[in-house]
Amino acid sequence: MASDDLLWCDQLVKFYETSTGRVQAVRGIDLEFAVGTTAAIVGPSGSGKSSLLRMLAGLDRPTAGTVMVDGVDLWRLSERARARARADMITHIYQRPNDNLFGHLSAEMQLARVAKSSGSVDAWLHALGLEAQRTLRPAQMSGGERQRLAFARAAVAEHRLMIADEPTAQLDSANASAVLDAIDVLAGRGITAIIATHDRRVLDRVGEVVELRDGAVSTITTGGARLSVIDRSGRLQLPPELRERFPHGRARLRWTSESEHIEIERP
Repeated sequence: MASDDLLWCDQLVKFYETSTGRVQAVRGIDLEFAVGTTAAIVGPSGSGKSSLLRMLAGLDRPTAGTVMVDGVDLWRLSERARARARADMITHIYQRPNDNLFGHLSAEMQLARVAKSSGSVDAWLHALGLEAQRTLRPAQMSGGERQRLAFARAAVAEHRLMIADEPTAQLDSANASAVLDAIDVLAGRGITAIIATHDRRVLDRVGEVVELRDGAVSTITTGGARLSVIDRSGRLQLPPELRERFPHGRARLRWTSESEHIEIERP
């Protein structure tokens, strides 16, 4: 784990027991995200996105593996200590805006009840463009305003990590853009945001895109470069379009030290 990592996980595995047998939702995932990172978790239905997010958020216990948030090993804590750590460090933002807020409280009161300092409420209402909504309850606000308010709650609570599940799925383009602007503001203040999404608008704005397939990390795109993943056990994950060229699951590797290239050939 690097010194600037806010979130780090090692060899995460998740099994579910079903009526038809055991299902492996997550298969040995290794990831690390630095302070202030914005990252999208993508993949087809059943790829393990929701299972991964719930383990990173401290909501579902892994079958095996480690999750570290700001130096705290979440799954070595007691249930009570883990709940306290989550309350101190993590905001989990749900897809439906109404699920993130108290229906009877105004925007200002939503923030005041979790704020660590009195001045932060006004500061974050201003930073996220919600000053005009300070006296409104959620039912009087747009979906985008409600989602931005949920992000503001994370900021005034001084949480270091936000984990969001499809936060723009129910928003039109204007509201989605405003929510993504809010995420950029929070990232600029050192808050790390991990977002499960299918929304191309999100993918165009985040710093990293982590693609899952069959419960494992397939590729990571950062700085415009799509990179294959070598996990801590030395396993190389090929992108789906290349993996189809190796139907028998075997390959010959050839390392060229002069050019630092690896060639992958069918045997």
